[in-house]
Amino acid sequence: MNRSLFDYLIITFKGLAMGAADVVPGVSGGTIAFISGIYEELITSINNVNLSLFKTLRKDGIKAAWTQLNGNFLLALMIGIGISILSLAKLIKTLLNTEPILLWAFFFGLVIASILFIGKQIESWNWKTILGFTLGAIVAYYITTLPGGEESVNSSWFIFVAGALAICAMILPGISGAFILVLLGAYEPVLNAIDERDFKTIAIFAVGAIIGLLSFSKILKWLFNNYKNLTLAILTGFILGSLNKIWPWKIITGTRVDSHGEEVNVYGKSILPNTFETVNNLDPKLLFAIVLMVIGFLTIFMMEKFATRKNKNHE
Repeated sequence: MNRSLFDYLIITFKGLAMGAADVVPGVSGGTIAFISGIYEELITSINNVNLSLFKTLRKDGIKAAWTQLNGNFLLALMIGIGISILSLAKLIKTLLNTEPILLWAFFFGLVIASILFIGKQIESWNWKTILGFTLGAIVAYYITTLPGGEESVNSSWFIFVAGALAICAMILPGISGAFILVLLGAYEPVLNAIDERDFKTIAIFAVGAIIGLLSFSKILKWLFNNYKNLTLAILTGFILGSLNKIWPWKIITGTRVDSHGEEVNVYGKSILPNTFETVNNLDPKLLFAIVLMVIGFLTIFMMEKFATRKNKNHE
């Protein structure tokens, strides 16, 4: 495909949007790729990394392999994603410490809308999809109730696995990589690593992401081609059950010292806003939180409407 420099600049801007989505729990980089019309090319380009590519590299050289990979497209996209992640990580990390209720409220609205977005793609409901949805929700909720260990969260193997799992969101419209990190308890450690330029942790995460992407892309593509409804039902249930993890109001179980030496709250079990005020003696900021939930919901809603209109225009 012949593209001009301006075309690649547009792809970089799409990468910026994907990177922003991947930093925010609830919005999927895959959703942005789908909306912006590069989803199929992205999937195809990822699957170009195979034995055939290395044979081409050995036989015909770097230029031929780069063309087969669709390297210019991937490079332009990755530049945009990288810039966006690096620039937004510090802001979100600050908000997690200063305005956790409002930030999680916004994320909660995003995830609610994402559940509806994925659920609408299920073409037919039967006992298999209902069972898959139910099991997905139960398993996810159970995972959110498990205690997280600081030692395992900060270990190299855990960061590696987190990267491998989170990157799957890049090729799944509706599933957020950042949300997977939140569920695993790795969201803040990864944000800290990016903000503080902890290149060792970033490298471990990146290697996990690359291996995960190459390993899972073909599996996920096969699942969507052969068991699309069941896969979507399980994913929808999984996200629904995971909402407990990002509920804005939780009991403060103690404090910890962050990477800057400042004391911040540690949150545990989910509670109602009025109970939050009584138990924690803090303002639940209910009105602002509801407003941000609505804004988060409408963000996904408007994105879906835009994508629907764009697809109709291409028909």
